Amino acid sequence: MGLEERAATCNSQNGKCNQTFTICKHGFTDLSHISPLVFIYLLKECYLIGTCKATKKFRALQEQVHLVLRNDPQPGPATFVIQCLYVLPIFDLYAEGFSHLIISALRRFLKEETSAGDSLEAKDLAAQLFLDIVGGSVNHDERIVEKMLEVFDVQLENIEKVLCPNAINDGTFSMATKFVEDYIYQLIESQTYMTAVTLLAHFSIRQSGESFLLCMIESQQLKAAEKWATFIGKPMLCVLVQEYVDRNMLKNAYEIIRKKNLRQEFPDVYHKYKESSLKKLAEKGCWDVAEAKTKSNRQLLEYLVYLAMEAGYSEKVDELCDRYSLQGFLYAKVPEPSLLHSRYLHLDELVVEGVIWVDEVNALRKATCHLEECKVVGLDCEWKPNYVKGSKPNKVSIMQIASDKMVFILDLIKLYEDVPDVLDDSLTRILQSPRILKLGYNFQCDMRQLAHSYEELECFNHYQMLLDIQNVFKEPRGGLSGLAKKILGVGLNKTRRNSNWEQRPLTPNQLEYAALDAAVLVHIFGHVRGHSQPADGEGHGIQWKSCIVSDMNNIKKSKKGSRKESSEAQIKEHLPI
Repeated sequence: MGLEERAATCNSQNGKCNQTFTICKHGFTDLSHISPLVFIYLLKECYLIGTCKATKKFRALQEQVHLVLRNDPQPGPATFVIQCLYVLPIFDLYAEGFSHLIISALRRFLKEETSAGDSLEAKDLAAQLFLDIVGGSVNHDERIVEKMLEVFDVQLENIEKVLCPNAINDGTFSMATKFVEDYIYQLIESQTYMTAVTLLAHFSIRQSGESFLLCMIESQQLKAAEKWATFIGKPMLCVLVQEYVDRNMLKNAYEIIRKKNLRQEFPDVYHKYKESSLKKLAEKGCWDVAEAKTKSNRQLLEYLVYLAMEAGYSEKVDELCDRYSLQGFLYAKVPEPSLLHSRYLHLDELVVEGVIWVDEVNALRKATCHLEECKVVGLDCEWKPNYVKGSKPNKVSIMQIASDKMVFILDLIKLYEDVPDVLDDSLTRILQSPRILKLGYNFQCDMRQLAHSYEELECFNHYQMLLDIQNVFKEPRGGLSGLAKKILGVGLNKTRRNSNWEQRPLTPNQLEYAALDAAVLVHIFGHVRGHSQPADGEGHGIQWKSCIVSDMNNIKKSKKGSRKESSEAQIKEHLPI
């Protein structure tokens, strides 16, 4: 019996170098004279010699054990596995993993072929092992116990036979029942509810009731609670759903209603959860997802219209009413308290003189000339959300660049199609200028998206003098809107964050939203600069200079994101401080 190594070649991400890993497997050509101890020892050696990752080695060895159980282990495959489980605890760190491995391999084996004599003997041995584990003479955790009882189909009859080998079988199995119930009680006392429920279901013990269910819910062991309620039946499932409703755990209640077909029993809960889901999506600005979630249900669509009305999203209200012919929806259920604050920051409060839409070359050149004269600008960009799981994000649609008086909104899609060279040159002069401080909020995400959207443009591969406002504050809450409220006293309305930024023309509300996101950065910075740390280091001002990055390569080009912190001299040279 020799050791066999199989090579597996893994390519690195850049494809320039290969690294070879090995999975080591024992031949196990004949198990008729191999003891369980030697078998497990060789299994461990195979595991240690292989150089692949642990999961891959585990699966390969599991497959190998499944195959070699046909190689005549004595006195039989199932009995041989039980004997292995007896010796596995001496292998310490490998005991739990190898126990799962060989039991899983046996489960597959038994689905294909069984030996009646071996199975009967293995059942009794498994019952004895169960008693030894509970008694503490063999050390295995509860999950191994669960799996062993299931795979070997150990019943009260087998346990009774081991406990009272000479007793006459009267069909009550009283000793076994008491033994199992005592063990389950210990599990419940230690709040090991999932194992307790598994054993109750396995041995068909139904003595526990609603109080047991409540204990599991209180301990947040909800999977165990659901498993127990499912075992008891529909009445207990209804109790569980009602408990979830009373505790405002609507998602948990909804999932059980859906999986267990209880919609008729809880029609109001079903709709209440759906409305709650729509409200959360609306709060995040995911209106398209919310609309899809309604599945054209009129009641839910009417609720979504009211959410849009409360959010001040008039375009969405009109869009939904037109698309679904919603007439008379004013009689629908009015949502609970407004999901948005009563007042938000408006563009005119920032004394912005104009918002300029830039979609042709002359406007782009004028915008560039204006921005090159600025010391500080705010940057942001928007793209149409893509809700298809696993698909690529949509291309960045617009980029906003704000000075203290003007906001320029660049139609990147059109400019890239019409004048890519001019666009590249103009943005390079701004983004890579050491004389202009660029402000952003979580701007690395935008940088990554810009570089992916316009790979041919050099302007998005390198930035100079960049200050991410998010980094100035240690614990920002609520994103840019939360920061605006903290600094300026008023938050931003983020309702249109996930709207369709590829439609042309953009609505006035979209334009104001886009302009605000860039302009507010300049005003927040003005406040930060006015409360900066004194030069002597005393006081409690806001330290922002150390957060400026003087030079940064886009992380798409360099994973480490080559960056150089600005020196005090650079800052003083280029900024009006």
